Amino acid sequence: MPDATDTFQKHRSRLFGIAYRMLGVRADAEDVLQDAWLRWGQADRSGLQSEEAWLVTVVTRLAIDKLRAAKAEREAYVGWWLPEPLVEIEDRTPEAVAEFASDLSLAFLYVLERLSPDERAAFLLRQVFDQDYGDIATTLGKTEAACRQMVHRASERVQQERPRYEVSRDAHRRLLERFVEAARTGKREALKALLADDVQAIGDGGGKVPAFDKVLGGADRIANLYWAMFLRLGPQVVYRIASINGEPGILRYVEGRLESAQSFITDGERIIAIYAVRNPDKLAGIAQIL
Repeated sequence: MPDATDTFQKHRSRLFGIAYRMLGVRADAEDVLQDAWLRWGQADRSGLQSEEAWLVTVVTRLAIDKLRAAKAEREAYVGWWLPEPLVEIEDRTPEAVAEFASDLSLAFLYVLERLSPDERAAFLLRQVFDQDYGDIATTLGKTEAACRQMVHRASERVQQERPRYEVSRDAHRRLLERFVEAARTGKREALKALLADDVQAIGDGGGKVPAFDKVLGGADRIANLYWAMFLRLGPQVVYRIASINGEPGILRYVEGRLESAQSFITDGERIIAIYAVRNPDKLAGIAQIL
């Protein structure tokens, strides 16, 4: 029988995937896993039918409790709250596999913020991790019927608020490469041509750096933001394409410092939405890996 450490490590990627999607903050997800690990070490495992189910249940319940506590803080957050980005310079790293294969984008997690903690957990366990309703009911301590209703309501809300486009990773990256070239060289019309007419941009500065106090809209306005930065700082602004939450995104450096991590929704031809994380606290972990 595998020892406690081997079993926990075997499921760690899945457990972190649940915790991070629930909380949107790496450190909070790691705290949940640490707490779950301590409980796992103290648990009587001799009669468990499924060690994975036990771990998923504990991690989910801990994440629900932590998210409930975080709700008040996020309501008082200055400006828009976006998840802390998970950034990989290489396309595939150990953390990018398995449970990080889908439904990890900042846009997706941003929409999940509208759900209650229980709804978020039920939706993720069903739609992302493909658990059956019986297991979800056990995890959440609710009836199967109640879980089905929660998943149905959450699914409708996510579909209404989250644009979905079938775009290959290569097409997504090629579009961003063109966008980066236009931003780097200050080609305003080229920038505008790569943006949908009704493109929107959301920025998260956390009250620590300037960011949009409302959702910005329109190709003209958003193209002008990138163009103005070129006019003001020129070669001091450097763009780097990286994998952000499993999708091609952009890291922007100003005078050698990481200024923002930008995630994009695209239809393959034009950019539909931009999510720019500028809060230095959320960028600190990225700076350490570069």
